[in-house]
Amino acid sequence: MILVGGGSRSGKTGFALAAARKRGTRLAYVAAAELLDDEMKQRAGAHRMERGTEFTTFEEPLEIGALLSRRGAEFDAMVVDCVTLWISNLLHAGREDLKAEGSALAGAAQACAAEVILVTNEVGCGIVPENELARRFRDEAGWMNQTLAARAAEVYWMVFGCALKVKG
Repeated sequence: MILVGGGSRSGKTGFALAAARKRGTRLAYVAAAELLDDEMKQRAGAHRMERGTEFTTFEEPLEIGALLSRRGAEFDAMVVDCVTLWISNLLHAGREDLKAEGSALAGAAQACAAEVILVTNEVGCGIVPENELARRFRDEAGWMNQTLAARAAEVYWMVFGCALKVKG
């Protein structure tokens, strides 16, 4: 399992896709985003163009670990984009034990026959959010990123399109 983190528009997805391409030709992209408005649909379209046709795309907002377990043997690499959107989806779905969810995702990613490359955002470097849900999201993302990084074989931090290897 590889974890790729960084701020918004730091090059995380591009790096993850390139890393996946180095692992073979049977490639999957797991999109956690729910396309609820026109702006999200436009973003998804741009990501599809960036990926090209070589990636099989799965849209899975909640049960990512189950998808990795069920379909992983079909692929050389699977890019999950992104963990922080998944956390948001879990919170909105009323899921309470996000630490257990993160541990289960890490376990599924480690056990997956494909190399799993998880993309995540660093959301804790800014100001303290003013509302309770935003603070919980920030905290859950920080804990989740720590859990995934501890169990990942490699961790990369993206800054301005440049990858810094943090672990592995």
